[in-house]
Amino acid sequence: MTRRRPDAAARTSAARARGLRPAAALLAAFACVAAAAPVHAQPGAGTASGTVPAPAPDAPPTRASGPTAPAAALPSFRELEAAGARIGKVRIVTLNIFDTDDPAENNALFRLANRLHIVTQPKVIERALTFKEGDPVRVAVIDEAERVLRTFRFLFDVRIRPVAYADGVVDVEVVTRDTWTLDPGIGASRAGGANSSSVSLREGNLLGTGTFLGIGAFRNAERSGSEFSIGNERAFGGALSAEYALQDNSDGQSQTLRLLRPFWTLDTRWAAGVTATSLDRIESVYRRGEVTTQYRRRDDVAEVFAGWSSGRVDGWVTRWSAGVFARDESYAREPGIASPPVLSPDQTLVGPFVRWQLIEDRFEKTVNRDQIGRTEFLAYGLQTTVQLGYASTGLGSTKDAWVYQANVSHAYEPLPRQTLVTSGSLQGQLADGGVERQRAGARLQYYLPQSPRWLFYTSLAGDVLTNPAPLDTLYVGGDNGLRGYPLRYQSGSQRVLLTFEERMYTDLFLFRLFRVGGAGFFDVGRAWGGPTADPTNDRWLANAGIGLRIFNVRASFGNVLHVDLAFPLNGDPDVKKVQLLVKVRASF
Repeated sequence: MTRRRPDAAARTSAARARGLRPAAALLAAFACVAAAAPVHAQPGAGTASGTVPAPAPDAPPTRASGPTAPAAALPSFRELEAAGARIGKVRIVTLNIFDTDDPAENNALFRLANRLHIVTQPKVIERALTFKEGDPVRVAVIDEAERVLRTFRFLFDVRIRPVAYADGVVDVEVVTRDTWTLDPGIGASRAGGANSSSVSLREGNLLGTGTFLGIGAFRNAERSGSEFSIGNERAFGGALSAEYALQDNSDGQSQTLRLLRPFWTLDTRWAAGVTATSLDRIESVYRRGEVTTQYRRRDDVAEVFAGWSSGRVDGWVTRWSAGVFARDESYAREPGIASPPVLSPDQTLVGPFVRWQLIEDRFEKTVNRDQIGRTEFLAYGLQTTVQLGYASTGLGSTKDAWVYQANVSHAYEPLPRQTLVTSGSLQGQLADGGVERQRAGARLQYYLPQSPRWLFYTSLAGDVLTNPAPLDTLYVGGDNGLRGYPLRYQSGSQRVLLTFEERMYTDLFLFRLFRVGGAGFFDVGRAWGGPTADPTNDRWLANAGIGLRIFNVRASFGNVLHVDLAFPLNGDPDVKKVQLLVKVRASF
């Protein structure tokens, strides 16, 4: 593969005439929000009229000869696929953060950021591609390559296009542009009347290798602590995905280790790996947003698996995996702290499992749904995962039990331009002749674009617990969707949350860094039933509000800054009449 990194062009006179914005103000703005969100991606192929000549049958691929034609004069990838073309040379072009050929981005701050930033190494992009020289042109495979690359948060934009075509062979160019990945962050958020803060130093693309490395400290409503993490989605020459994370908290410690050779693409034939997590901390039981009791929870989970697949067949992918799982959970009273009257029983589960996945290769590219000005891929096809395991006392389990979990999602287009996304989940165990600790959930999401800048959104979600352990509970409150109330304000074994939003996507691009949007919202929710419910506080609750959304599209950490004012409509007298929520979330 040919790889190159073009240098920035000479500064234009128009940029000099514009003058320099104050660097200090821009640096402050650049650091205040961290959200990697690529903006409008350009189509990866042009179109051409006429018939594309087909290559001779079984002819070996060669490099396209002759001068490179403009994209608009070349056949599209769909036309090339229909003609039976093969991929010739693959050129990888990795670009710096800012395009200083553009007068709007040719200023002192952006030039300094480019000089300080180490551009992604072309081999990182090469390892993630779903196609290579000599492969037949397949639109689905090229589209998947773009989807895969856009999952890398250190990339701002991705374009894949044909650049030369001759004798049945097409040369392909892959162009990526980086985000700013060094985050000396100071963060603060507020949700449900509780404040959180953090300070950290994180690098999301160390030396251009795709490695992320971070250290930090945090404080929230339940604990404070320090954290360290390191990982790479394509470590060891692209062979493995690896991650290690450690939190040393005021009430315990947690660790995560992941070493996988996953199903990289829909055509990947095999996968294998090991994952392990260890959690030790104090958990809190809430009532009306206040901590009533606390207890210590320890939870160790591990899995080893191997998987195989026949790849993409007629637009569908089937995957099978098998392995061994282990889970050891225990609960204890903490000295000097009021604890619940009854604790959940300790439990150890060890045994083999089998996992089945069915994926429909049907994705649609869109914009202005859950992001602003960012290319998004919506999975319209069926996505299903079912896992069944058997825990045996002969392997060290505390009981013989079938352990199951399943997830399913599907998107529909009930009317033109409208989208309905459905999803469901189920997990639990079957032991001693009955269902135990089962949780079932379902969600409907509806998107109705009203114009390029306005969209109506609604979501209906519900969960129910069956034969839960004494400490298993569901909450609603300011930290999980009911924005006008304190965090974890209601609890129970059943939960429903309904949200309506009118979203606005502006064309503001402040300082060439921030995309700006807004929303008006109305939330209705309730949690009830079970031993943890408060019979004096199990009615339906509602709130209304307005919010500001700020996307920092040129940095890789964080996502969307939410600044919301929510007004409870039927809260108790002790609930504040106005709730201010400030937090970073993954989407609109």
